[in-house]
Amino acid sequence: MLERNVAAGDFSPRNRLATGGAQRPQERLQALPGGLLGRLAWYFNRLRCMTPGEIPLRAMRALVVRSERWGLRGAERCPPAHLDVPSDPWIHTPAGVDVRLYVAAAERIAAGRIDTFALRDIDLGSPPRWNRDPKTGIEAPLRFGLLLDYRDPKLVGDIKYVWEVNRHLHLVTLAQAYALTHDPRYFACMRQHLESWFSACPYRMGPNWSSALEAGLRLINWSAAWQLVGGAHADVFGDAEGARFRQCWLESVYQHALFIRAHFSFGSSANNHLVGEAAGLFIAAVTWPMWPAAHRWRAEAAAMLEHEALVQNAPDGVNREQAVSYQRFELDLLLLPLFAGRANGHAFSQAYAARIEKMIEFLVSIMDGRGHVPMFGDSDDAVVLDLAPQRAFCAYRSLLATGALLFRRGDLKRKAGALDDKTRWLLGPTADAAYRQLEQKHERVAPRRTFPVGGYYVLGCDFDTDAEIRLVVDAGPLGYGALAAHGHADALAFTLSVGGREFLIDPGTYAYHTHAAWRGYFRGTAAHNTVRVDGRDQSQSGGNFMWLRKATARCSVWRTEPERDVFAGWHDGYRRLPDPVIHRRQIVIDKRARRIVIEDRLQMSDPHDIEMFFHCSDACHVDRVQDGYAITRDGRTVVLKLPQLAGDHAQIFFGSEAPMLGWVSQRFDEKRPAPTIAWRARLANSRVLHCELLC
Repeated sequence: MLERNVAAGDFSPRNRLATGGAQRPQERLQALPGGLLGRLAWYFNRLRCMTPGEIPLRAMRALVVRSERWGLRGAERCPPAHLDVPSDPWIHTPAGVDVRLYVAAAERIAAGRIDTFALRDIDLGSPPRWNRDPKTGIEAPLRFGLLLDYRDPKLVGDIKYVWEVNRHLHLVTLAQAYALTHDPRYFACMRQHLESWFSACPYRMGPNWSSALEAGLRLINWSAAWQLVGGAHADVFGDAEGARFRQCWLESVYQHALFIRAHFSFGSSANNHLVGEAAGLFIAAVTWPMWPAAHRWRAEAAAMLEHEALVQNAPDGVNREQAVSYQRFELDLLLLPLFAGRANGHAFSQAYAARIEKMIEFLVSIMDGRGHVPMFGDSDDAVVLDLAPQRAFCAYRSLLATGALLFRRGDLKRKAGALDDKTRWLLGPTADAAYRQLEQKHERVAPRRTFPVGGYYVLGCDFDTDAEIRLVVDAGPLGYGALAAHGHADALAFTLSVGGREFLIDPGTYAYHTHAAWRGYFRGTAAHNTVRVDGRDQSQSGGNFMWLRKATARCSVWRTEPERDVFAGWHDGYRRLPDPVIHRRQIVIDKRARRIVIEDRLQMSDPHDIEMFFHCSDACHVDRVQDGYAITRDGRTVVLKLPQLAGDHAQIFFGSEAPMLGWVSQRFDEKRPAPTIAWRARLANSRVLHCELLC
């Protein structure tokens, strides 16, 4: 039975499955978004995710934090800075950039217009109100930052909006405009913002001192801005007022370094946050080596980066967060210290550089011919350093271009296309000439197809041509560590791109700390191109960034041949049901026929409610055809044929809120309707479900 549900949802009994099904009492408790019970459930679940050895360490950390609050430790004064200790810049004013773009961007900032997530061209003020959430207008209290509950939207608003402005990416834009034009107005605006920040955000007070990662990212942006205005002996610091401002800035740098060293993420929290903290501390140490302590910062942070680069990123190049956006984010956090170290006499190991190269190779392999990358796992649009003002700037292609120059890889240049401005600022005035000299391989290099540790497999043919079929399937871990914080319940899901056009997609993330129901939807199984059983997610959530019971997924068969590719895998996420279910999926691509066959085998005994989802790009139009649907975009059509079983039901959802289906989130805090095809049936005994995609 094929039907179309356009917008409002369908409240009839047949739609009961899509609402998520019945929840057990403990699951209802875990799902509570707020209030006392919700907070208690969160803390209980958080304890469940810790090892026995981590709990006493966290208790000790809590005592340390309170001793800081009482002024018993962590209040060291900044010692005199030895300004003549040399430091060489790791960011360089390039030749050949369009100065007008940087001037226009700086003028917008000076006028108070700063884009932040879903807020576009709004007046945040110049300088902004640093402790105020620009989305809700809530002003966070100026309490001791580490004891401030930044997860409480009633107290701080949406903390992501607060933190984003306070990472000070926009100060780098002002510094770029100053470096390109030497117009003192841009430095004056930057100085005004910083002086305002020092006043509004005193050391360890308020939401901007509640996370060591935020301090690390701020240091990275301060380092870039410091270099671009000329460093310690810049003309802008030449008079008495300039010297006073420099001293205030240096004191805050020192406080940031102390704060990070005292509050590194550890245990179950030691994910990308720890890498960002170490990167910020290392870059601070090489940018401002004017205190004896900077030598310790540098050594500690470098050792931490060396270790975490290999621990958090698998040998096949997949970031263990199982989130492509965080792979991009962490690549920047590893690359920037590499450049900063090279400029200042610190050589990271060959293993460190090789792991970065593998990470870039993974992005090359999953990127289609037009530069689209699947949105597996969480994404908050995090940017470490915003160096390119172009609206068409692609952060993933930029990483490929940077990698092409760094590793002398013509194949990376071919996929990256033109050199981008971010790479120009990092590599300097010779970047364009070096890029032109990189020889592209005339033959097309086939992408790496298997990433067995990360669990991703690339099926298809005619890669990077207009005839390309690129299917990426996920049979990897849920996420990194005990929390698996940024993973989604997407075992055996896949994405499909044809001719560089996305047809079947991962719909993204949308929300983190707010919109609890939507947070649950976008990270849940129903928001992915896979099978859901009894209205439950494959893995059991314990909070916004916690998974308690985690599905294990594996690839059991992988073959690639000239005429076809074969993938087979399984996951055990539904073994927790009273009648356990094992889901096995086989995907076969017949390259000559351009046909994809998907077989889902469900091992079970009792009756279960079975659903299959196919999430289409918002650029697609979907029409009913015999036995399935035609998915069309840009003059191309992919035909989806669904199982035909007694009592089954299929329909299209488009922007439905009850049930939540038919959405895509290309950017953080933004969502828009997109067609989702949902097939449902109540089945007993083991079954094989057969679908086809004709490309």
